[in-house]
Amino acid sequence: MPSSTLATTLLTIAMIGAFALVFGGIALIRRGERLKGALMIGVAVVLVGNVLIWTT
Repeated sequence: MPSSTLATTLLTIAMIGAFALVFGGIALIRRGERLKGALMIGVAVVLVGNVLIWTT
């Protein structure tokens, strides 16, 4: 579990970034750019996985 304020802040920013990547990926998929959208969603999954690793 992150103990410092800086670590908590960085993990929060990472999660906000992951949500932004998911929404951006969905928007790209709807526009027809499936590969870029899927890659953005894949990056979001990796980012959430990293946050889960750091918090346990």
